[in-house]
Amino acid sequence: MSLSLPLSLFFSPILTPFNTRAIPSFLLASVEAENAPIVLSSVLLSLVVIYLASKLGSELARRFDFPPVLGELVAGVVVGVSALHLVTFPEGGLTATDSLVMTAIQLLNHLTPENLANVFASQSEVISVLAELGVIILLFEIGLESDLKQLQAVGVQAVVVACVGVAVPFAAGTLGLMSIFHVPAIAAIFAGAALTATSIGITSKVLSEMGQLKSKEGQIIVGAAIIDDVLGIIVLAVVASLAKTGSVDVMNVGYLIVSATAFLIGSILLGQVFNSSFIAIVSKLETRGNIVIPALVFAFFMAFLGNAIHLEAILGAFAAGLVLEESDVRKELDELIKPIADLLVPIFFVTVGARADLSVLNPAVADNRAGLLIAIFLVAVAIVGKVVTGWFVFGIPNVNRLAIGVGMVPRGEVGLVFAAIGSASGVLSKPLEVSIIIMVILTTFLAPPLLRIVFGTSTESNITVDS
Repeated sequence: MSLSLPLSLFFSPILTPFNTRAIPSFLLASVEAENAPIVLSSVLLSLVVIYLASKLGSELARRFDFPPVLGELVAGVVVGVSALHLVTFPEGGLTATDSLVMTAIQLLNHLTPENLANVFASQSEVISVLAELGVIILLFEIGLESDLKQLQAVGVQAVVVACVGVAVPFAAGTLGLMSIFHVPAIAAIFAGAALTATSIGITSKVLSEMGQLKSKEGQIIVGAAIIDDVLGIIVLAVVASLAKTGSVDVMNVGYLIVSATAFLIGSILLGQVFNSSFIAIVSKLETRGNIVIPALVFAFFMAFLGNAIHLEAILGAFAAGLVLEESDVRKELDELIKPIADLLVPIFFVTVGARADLSVLNPAVADNRAGLLIAIFLVAVAIVGKVVTGWFVFGIPNVNRLAIGVGMVPRGEVGLVFAAIGSASGVLSKPLEVSIIIMVILTTFLAPPLLRIVFGTSTESNITVDS
């Protein structure tokens, strides 16, 4: 789930960079033009760090029989704000001087503090955009690897799992915070909402690496996570309206429900008429990239549509993958997308880890101590509230219910969206904000090894769907 969309949608006036407000546009343009080569240098150096960390982390994880994606997340933590400070971002009040990469860039180019701040902001934005492109490509690839017919076959179960996975943690989290910790109602609702949505990027990548993406469990998890993401966006709209005005914008919520439903159903129906057109276009192209370029055009256009109607770009990319999954060139396209995914997807996972500030776990800080008990409660609700969803699957024999529940656990960047908006609106206290961040970190890092355990110890989970 993208951080930039919800923040810009609800709080764009708040988040306008303060250092550009008082600078005339022509002067700002000249400053940016002058700094462009330096921004490029900082991006390239950051990518060197990210790729080295990604490869080392994934190789070490594989040696210890963990999912490679877990190694990429841990590598991100090592190079990020929690350890080496090589890859950092402005979120959380960090500045250019907090980044060793930016310190090196300053020494090499003799930048003034003002220019360094501008370069840091631009470099961070570029890396963030590359990371978002990475997760878009990842979901397009997951769509290509999924089975649309099987996804439709488990659609009812996926809807049930998603609805339970939203309702149970939201209700338990909100009521628990109000009754046990005496958190004000709106703040408790916001924290409860942060428990709802699943990070499909992390779960789907682990399932793909384990060869379980087309299993019954994998298809239910992916379908439920997609629906979960849509429900999460609707919940986000509700709590954001509540935070701003104290009341819910019914029109906005209704718009999101209608547009999300129409988008997903329309994407599935599109697959029945688009494939023949796609094959016809590909067959007439004779230059290099005759398959992959039209496919990426379609994927990016679908991602654009999802973003344009205030849903998620990754939903559009996943829908595009599902549509092309049934085309005659699907296997060839799948092989052509892999190198692109290898280039962009690691940026996403490393930056997720790099943004995870483990200092919030330090009990020596007073605000952290106040939030640790709440965090323990939220982590328990976050895990149990998703794990129970597996027991609501019906009509499918020999299904690994525990694997389905565990697959819904990671919150990843999704929970950070709620924490960021809650913090910007002033709804969340510092201890409550810290506790949400702890919940996000722990569920993100626990899910990959837990998935390996629950699938590895199950004989039922190896039952795959006929293609």
